[in-house]
Amino acid sequence: MPVPLLKKIGLKFSLNDPRWGRGSDNNEPPQNQDNKRPSDGPPDLDQLWRDFNQRINRLFGRRGGGGSGNGGGDGFRPDMRGAGIGAGIVAAIILFLWLISGFFIVQEGQTGVVMTFGRYSHMTPAGFNWRWPSPIQSHEIVNISTVRTVEVGYRSSVRNKVARESLMLTDDENIIDIQFAVQYKLKNASEWVFNLRDQEETVKQVAETAIREIVGKSKMDFVLYEGREKVAFEVSQLMQQILDRYKAGVQITNVTMQGVQPPEQVQAAFDDAVKAGQDRERLKNEGQAYANDVVPKARGAASRLAQESEGYRARIIANAEGEAARFKQVLVEYQKAPAVTRDRMYLDVMQQIFSNTTKLMVDSRSSNNLMYLPLDKLISQSAADSAARSPAPAQGAAPAPTVEPAPTIELPRANDARSRESRMSRDRETR
Repeated sequence: MPVPLLKKIGLKFSLNDPRWGRGSDNNEPPQNQDNKRPSDGPPDLDQLWRDFNQRINRLFGRRGGGGSGNGGGDGFRPDMRGAGIGAGIVAAIILFLWLISGFFIVQEGQTGVVMTFGRYSHMTPAGFNWRWPSPIQSHEIVNISTVRTVEVGYRSSVRNKVARESLMLTDDENIIDIQFAVQYKLKNASEWVFNLRDQEETVKQVAETAIREIVGKSKMDFVLYEGREKVAFEVSQLMQQILDRYKAGVQITNVTMQGVQPPEQVQAAFDDAVKAGQDRERLKNEGQAYANDVVPKARGAASRLAQESEGYRARIIANAEGEAARFKQVLVEYQKAPAVTRDRMYLDVMQQIFSNTTKLMVDSRSSNNLMYLPLDKLISQSAADSAARSPAPAQGAAPAPTVEPAPTIELPRANDARSRESRMSRDRETR
């Protein structure tokens, strides 16, 4: 009942009231069955209830003509009709307050899950909503726009490791230490509330299960180096499949690898093994680079030598065939005129010999002494003399070419008999 109504009735429940529980409005103390005055003590509950009913009847009922009958000692008779109207007003006020307690507000980015006697009924959008008050219906507000995070293998920082979550076994029977974080959002609030008992713990266990399955199928080097992104992607896919089978109402948005390394107890040995592997790869790369540099050069040189030998062979064969063909032609001419052919061959040979030399030995007909003619020195001296006599060329003009005088070659003569014989033979052949 509201406080103003209690004040209007005048009901007092104060322990400091000296007349509390001792009587009605008159100053006479109440009498018990033995007409004795009660001693000071706790109030009588029955008397309190009769006082309360009398005051209610006095407020809503009609006063009686007096007497101390069943109506009480205050001299009035209660009216049941007025008491019923007062009780109805009080009940209406209480009902109104009960109904307005069913209104609730849902903020933006949230949704309300309404339950009827603890069972799912419906979901409400953001805004001002109403449901049946308790105990008929109740509601729970769920934030579906916030990105939630679950940490596996560590807490708050990578340094705060949780070994029982981070240590895993790979396919090649090596132990690896992994710390990663899973970010997710809610896509169905009712499934999130009703299908999971401990939502955060369920998501963390699903993440741990997925990462152990993926790492157990992979090699250690693959997980440590080139396969981090692939492992994270496969973990997110597997987690989404498991949560969809559970109908958890969760959407996985991202899986981030915070740290992937071998256990701390074998970190030094592992670093040495990694350095040795890196040195091996470096030496292999250097050897491959040297092979890529030397092998093409060797192949090119071999191909060049093969082509040169092939060209030399073709040239020698062609020269030999040409010499053979020329010899056959000379043989035919020699058979026709031996002397002329012999002299011609002699002149050709001498022409070939003297065309490659600058010195001549001349046999004098008067004596057997040989005369030495240094043609090269004579030619160079005559060129120097002509250059000294010629005027200096103008600036920018091209120098005049020097013309070397043709050397005079005097061939040794045969004896007269042989000359006459050769002339006679040529005459005969001509005729």
